[in-house]
Amino acid sequence: MADWSRLEVEAAVADYLDMLALELRGEPFNKAEHNRNLARVLNGRTRGSIERKHQNISAVLIELGYPYIDGYKPLSNYQELLKDVVEKRLIGAPALDKEIAALIVSPPRPPGPFDDILSIRVPIPVPDRETRTSVCESPTTPARRAKRNYLEMEARNGALGLAGEQLVVRYEQERLSRAGHDRLAGKIVHTSAVESDSRGFDILSYETDGRERLIEVKTTR
Repeated sequence: MADWSRLEVEAAVADYLDMLALELRGEPFNKAEHNRNLARVLNGRTRGSIERKHQNISAVLIELGYPYIDGYKPLSNYQELLKDVVEKRLIGAPALDKEIAALIVSPPRPPGPFDDILSIRVPIPVPDRETRTSVCESPTTPARRAKRNYLEMEARNGALGLAGEQLVVRYEQERLSRAGHDRLAGKIVHTSAVESDSRGFDILSYETDGRERLIEVKTTR
């Protein structure tokens, strides 16, 4: 199959950003239906090919400091043309910027409820070992950066950070209690809340053998 053309990339990016706006507003949408509709206007691209392109878009958005669609795991080996198209679309999307900015400053929703709080842990991400290369024509315009790094702005949201730290404290208490170490669970300290956030970690927890487990928490919606 030939490289994606600019028109194809434009269509994929437009569809992705439409879905992202819906997700930011909390409105339901069907990824599979979007995939099928997009396939009709592309040159025989398969469902898997479109899905990978959407994952590539997630990777570009993260690099630019933007949120991405839940469920489209970032795939970083993308063509330079894709980044060029995404950046141009973002520059011309003030409504999307407004949606993201409003979400970042809004109070965080309480996490959960969880049937099993320990189930929230996921495997450590495996980096894409392939070197990102340009598999299509290079952009003809100079590279631009996103106007704002929303991920950095979100990281500075104190209420969101506190909610994430409290969730991790709950997780650590449950982890130790289930392992039969209620005494250690009771010794966990939310350091950044009761002492200082300048110690280099947010939570003092423990391994099951009693060794200290120092945890730095970074939270995103």
